Amino acid sequence: MNLSEDQKRIGKDNFSDVIGMTRRDFLTGTLAAGVASGAGLGSLYFGYGRSVGNPLRVGFLGTGDEGGVLLGAHTPDYLQVVAIADIRPYNQFRAFHGDVSSPSANTARPGLLAKYKWASEDQARQNVKVFDRYEALLEDPSVEAVVIALPLHLHAEASIKAMRAGKHVLTEKLMGHSIHECKEMGRVSRETGKILATGHQRHYSILYDNAVHTIGQAKLLGDLHSIRAQWHRGNLPGKDSWKPPMPGDEGSLKKLAGWQKDLENAKPADIDGLQKKIAQIEAQLLDKDLDAAKFGYLQMTLPDGSTRLPLEELIRWRLWNRTGGGLMAELGSHQLDAAGIFVSAMHGAGKKVKPLTVTAVGNRSIFPADREIDDHVYCMYEYPAPGYEEDKNKKVVVTYSSINGNGFGDYGEVVMGTKGTLVLEREQEVMLYKDSAKDTRVTVAKAKDGAPTLDTTESGGGYKAGAGAGGAAGGEGAPPSRGYTEELEHWAWCIRNPDPENQPRCKPEVAIADAVIALVSNIALNDPAAKSRIEFKPEWFDIASDETPEGVVPDVNRDNYKS
Repeated sequence: MNLSEDQKRIGKDNFSDVIGMTRRDFLTGTLAAGVASGAGLGSLYFGYGRSVGNPLRVGFLGTGDEGGVLLGAHTPDYLQVVAIADIRPYNQFRAFHGDVSSPSANTARPGLLAKYKWASEDQARQNVKVFDRYEALLEDPSVEAVVIALPLHLHAEASIKAMRAGKHVLTEKLMGHSIHECKEMGRVSRETGKILATGHQRHYSILYDNAVHTIGQAKLLGDLHSIRAQWHRGNLPGKDSWKPPMPGDEGSLKKLAGWQKDLENAKPADIDGLQKKIAQIEAQLLDKDLDAAKFGYLQMTLPDGSTRLPLEELIRWRLWNRTGGGLMAELGSHQLDAAGIFVSAMHGAGKKVKPLTVTAVGNRSIFPADREIDDHVYCMYEYPAPGYEEDKNKKVVVTYSSINGNGFGDYGEVVMGTKGTLVLEREQEVMLYKDSAKDTRVTVAKAKDGAPTLDTTESGGGYKAGAGAGGAAGGEGAPPSRGYTEELEHWAWCIRNPDPENQPRCKPEVAIADAVIALVSNIALNDPAAKSRIEFKPEWFDIASDETPEGVVPDVNRDNYKS
């Protein structure tokens, strides 16, 4: 996955050649014209309207890290944020003011004041209602739809309550905490007629869609036989993004005191930035008085003998099985989704190919016993290749690793075929190689019949893509969109243009497959009876079937789904 800077430059500069002549013309011509006219790239590329006329009135359930990203990615021409719900004062503050903990955090989470050009939080609150309990937001008739970015164990409960309250739903991935919950969500969507989308944003990535074109239509890779995916992070004890600071801890108080001291002698140019950092830390401290047990969070004794209070379960919910789904739910689901998209491309348009088997091992070898989730997972999947029904040897093998402690390799996918290899890195760069010629740039030429074909050339030079892919903005040098903006826009467009044909690209029938893969992988990782290898059953992927890998029959009338 780690390529030379020269290889990266060559691959990136020749991306438009890689994707074929028609799409190159689109990206450099029509798309650039759309940017100049103000139209969003997603609407031009994926074919939905450039606005919805009357923006969808949306409430956000959960405004933490992921909720803040979605708030920052939404387009007001499609969605108008009219309400937010979060039990943490800190998250409510960040929803309005953004996240100033770092420049990259502020870019991803700019906040509603910046998004709507409001001068103050008081002005913002005149336009956006604020709730702590999300159930109170669902009672508001002015809210037409909700975006759910709550901890994973609440996805099904909140989604079903929302749909029964007459709201359309876009929920963050995974679709649900268990397969029976996913099936319950899908069934309620069918019963109520409300659109339910899940935030696997690679379905809306122009980069990944072009990779699908390269594989399935242009067939530049030949026959796929192997995919290697990974997400490696430099997380270590004391430096763990899934274990954020608790309010009032020593580190937060030390930061606050330091910034307050700096403010006393600050230069005029530095005052605003310091005041914003101080205000954010002070908002974080307000969480200390939150009674998380009142909202269902639990106290428990950890394996190391320490006590975890309900507030810690709320803030660090990814670390425990009751509230989260570990590395496979949070990271692996994205890349297994991508692998499934690539394999499905070989089978023809409209296909969603499911895996045959998974073999998995995992461990917690670096972090202490202050959590339940693994910090290393290694999985291998078998997918059917075209012709599998006639010849059971025809398979595509997908390997996946997600490790903490050493971020070498970062994250991305390597897709190998009989004619070439496609490398996607960090959802931003695409490189194409012919056969095993890893040091040779590949461009796309035309065969005698006019079809695109791979051609190797000397390194250097080449065509440079002239348009980014970033929602309503892009252009020379703009990073490709990760798909958040497009998934929100298309969801709103489908709601405003009701038709059986207008469905989100990650509707329940698609999203449940991604959930099955991730959650069955967790069973293979953690259930001794599974002996690490599990065969997937077709019934697990069928929303109408009562069969689930966890053995729990779906029931849409559970007590926690009642208002």
